[in-house]
Amino acid sequence: MTDSSATSPDRTLPDPTRRTLAVLFGTGLLFWTNITTQLATIPLYIREFGSTEAQIGIVMGAFAIGLLLARPQLGKLADLKSRVLVLRIGCAIAAIAPLLYLLVDSIPVLFAVRVFHGVSMAAFTTAYSTLVTDIAPPQRRGEAIGYMSLVTPLALGFGPALGNEIARQQGFTAMFATSAVLGVLSLGLSLPIAEATHVRENRLARQAKPTSHDRAARGEAEKFWSLLLEPRLLVPSLTLLLVGTIFGTIVTFVPLFIDSLEVDLNIGLFYSAAALASFSVRPLVGKTSDTIGRGPFVCLALFCYVISMAMLSWAASPVMLLVAGFIEGAGAGALIPTTLAIVSDRSQPEERGRLFALAISGFDLGVALAGPLLGLVAGVLGYRSLFAIASAMATIGLLFFSTQNSKNLGHSLRFSLGRERDVYAIDVPAIASDRA
Repeated sequence: MTDSSATSPDRTLPDPTRRTLAVLFGTGLLFWTNITTQLATIPLYIREFGSTEAQIGIVMGAFAIGLLLARPQLGKLADLKSRVLVLRIGCAIAAIAPLLYLLVDSIPVLFAVRVFHGVSMAAFTTAYSTLVTDIAPPQRRGEAIGYMSLVTPLALGFGPALGNEIARQQGFTAMFATSAVLGVLSLGLSLPIAEATHVRENRLARQAKPTSHDRAARGEAEKFWSLLLEPRLLVPSLTLLLVGTIFGTIVTFVPLFIDSLEVDLNIGLFYSAAALASFSVRPLVGKTSDTIGRGPFVCLALFCYVISMAMLSWAASPVMLLVAGFIEGAGAGALIPTTLAIVSDRSQPEERGRLFALAISGFDLGVALAGPLLGLVAGVLGYRSLFAIASAMATIGLLFFSTQNSKNLGHSLRFSLGRERDVYAIDVPAIASDRA
C-alpha cells in the first residue's frame, strides 16, 4: 500500500493501492453480508423465546452496547498498534458469533451473545473507515469513502432477503451457519491486507521519538470521551445519535411490523429496496461532496429520514413499504459516508481511528437506546406511532445540524447550503463557492 498522497497525473490510483483497496472491498462485502443475512431474522428468532416487544428491543440493543464498550479501546488500538489487526478482530468475531446463537437457551444468555457480537462491528467499521481514509488523497476523500462504502448497500441488497429465505426454508440453524461461513471467508480474505506505508512509518517514528503532540494524543486516548465536547466532533456525533436511534428502530421493529401486517412480502426486500437507493447515491454523493461541500448532503439525508419514517407510520401495502425503504436507503447512503468524511476532514491521521470511533459511538448509542426505549412505545401505542416518533426525531436532527454544525448560525447555514467550506476542516481544499 502506498502513500495516500501518491496519485498519477490522470488521477488514477497506483496499482498496488488499487489492488489493496479491491481486497479490502471484498473483505468488507463478505463481512457485511455476514451481518445482513441475520438482519431481518434475529428479531423473529428472539420472539421464538416468547419475548415481548420490550424484551426484543433490549436484546437487539445489546448489540450496540458491545459497540459502545469496545470502540474506545479499538480506536486507540487502531491508532497506536495496527488498523489491520483491528479489522481482523472484527472478522473473527463475526465468524464466531452466529454459532453462539445456536447455543442460547435463555434471554440473558442471548443478551450476552448480542453484546459480544457487537464488538465485531465496532472493530471492523473503525478499521475499515480508517484504512480507506489513510490511502485516499484529501481532495478525493469523499469520493473514495463513497465508493468503498458501497459494500454496505451491496450486502444489504441481497443479505436480508437471503437470510430470511434460508430461515423460512431450512430454519434458523442453516441461516446462522451460512453467516458463520461468510465471517470465516472475510477473515481469510483480510490476511493479505497491509496498512498504508506512510501510516506505518509515522507510527514507528513516533514510537521511537515521541513528540509533545504524540504525548498529548496518548493522554487524549485515556480521556476518550472528553473529545466528544470538542466543537469539531460534537454536532456530527449528536447527529449520528439521532440517526442511530432511527436505525435501531428500523432494524428492530420493521421485521416485526411487516410480519404483523401479514402482507405478501419477503421482509428482506424492504432492506433490498433501501440498499438499491443507498448503492445508487453513494458514489455521486461522495464525489460531489468533495466539490460543493458536505453540508447539503447531510441535510438532504436527514430530510429523507423524515419522509421515509412518516411513510412507514401509515404504510399498509408492499409497495408503500418498499418505497419507504427506498427513501430511507437514500438517506443512509448520503448521511453515513458524508458524516465520516466530515470527521476525517477535521482530524489528523494519528488521531483518526479514535475520532472515527468516537463519532460512530453516537450512532451506536442511538441503536442501543432505540430497542429498550421505543420497544415500550411499540408495546403500548403500536408500531405506527413508533415510526411517527422516528420521523419527528429526524426533523429535530435536520434543524439541529443545519443551525449548529459550525461556529455560529451564519457559518452553519452557509455550510449546510454548500456556500462555505467547513471551518473546522484541517486538510481539504476550499469548495467551489469559496474559490469563486
